[in-house]
Amino acid sequence: MNFQPKHLLVTGGAGFIGSNFVHYWLQEYPDSQVTVLDALTYAGNLQNLETIQKNNAYSFVHGDILDTALVEKLLHDACIDTIVHFAAESHVDRSIHGPDAFLKTNIEGTHSLLKAAKKIWLDTGKTPHRFHHVSTDEVYGTLTPDAPAFTEQHQYLPNSPYAASKASSDHIVRSYHHTYGLNTTISNCSNNYGPYHFPEKLIPLIIVNCLEGKPLPIYGDGKQIRDWLYVEDHCRGIERILLNGRVGEVYNIGGNNEWTNIDIVTLICEQMDQHHPQGAPHTQLITHVTDRLGHDRRYAIDATKIMGELGYKPAESFKTGIRKTIQWYLDNEVWWRGILDGSYKEWIDKNYSDKKTLSSITRF
Repeated sequence: MNFQPKHLLVTGGAGFIGSNFVHYWLQEYPDSQVTVLDALTYAGNLQNLETIQKNNAYSFVHGDILDTALVEKLLHDACIDTIVHFAAESHVDRSIHGPDAFLKTNIEGTHSLLKAAKKIWLDTGKTPHRFHHVSTDEVYGTLTPDAPAFTEQHQYLPNSPYAASKASSDHIVRSYHHTYGLNTTISNCSNNYGPYHFPEKLIPLIIVNCLEGKPLPIYGDGKQIRDWLYVEDHCRGIERILLNGRVGEVYNIGGNNEWTNIDIVTLICEQMDQHHPQGAPHTQLITHVTDRLGHDRRYAIDATKIMGELGYKPAESFKTGIRKTIQWYLDNEVWWRGILDGSYKEWIDKNYSDKKTLSSITRF
């Protein structure tokens, strides 16, 4: 199905993957209009979008996907034809210690968006549209070392509150296609990395801790395996799905890069030895800590479907992608230090006078 998005609503567009998608989309499609809706919770960061703040094709709305009336108004007033839904609580550790927020945002929030989309796009007369839901490989559970990678037909077996909440939202999206005819697509991606990655996640945490001479924490034996996807490659995959994906379908997006956590940390240490020799060898900072509760041993994505149907192929290997990522963190110390020391809040105070609604950057 060929489809050309013209007016996009990107939920969670101030977060890590969402902001990268907004940058990518406006670069590739400067004639389109992109509205970002973000609640600016702990991982939402307006500095991720600072370089496009004055782009007339971009608008920001400070709001919650649970506010169905707000979403309806945005869909109507901005003539939105495409929703790209990134907004989610996404950190497994946080879901273990506080699952309620994950169920509310990931399940109820997704349903709020679907209800608004159905009302505006279907109930008042059918209009061309697309609702793309961004999900995770964690919905499939865990793999043994020699098991085949996850395909789109793999049984859902989520093992954390985060994964369970995403699995639930996937099913709700699917139901709105099959029950109401909403034009939906779903993508399940492997672990992302790259610019604007929140510093609590493994790769940016290791980079930042190397620079600060802090311990590099590794869960258990560090032999957990993940398939790593450079964030811009993920954006390319979503682009292919939006333009040519079949409605009602699920597509796995992977990087063809399976690495153990300990090997990733070792590789980063080796590269940081070159960039930051005063801390070398950085491997001496590696510290094994108690393993995470219910820690899945291996994830791996089989991206045969999207590669065969839509011509998708990752542009970055892990080694090229990690070089770009390390260089980005070296070049953007102000960004990550602002998150760690809280000065990001001062940046908001300096740049935007209306802290309650942030209406100064809302273009409606």
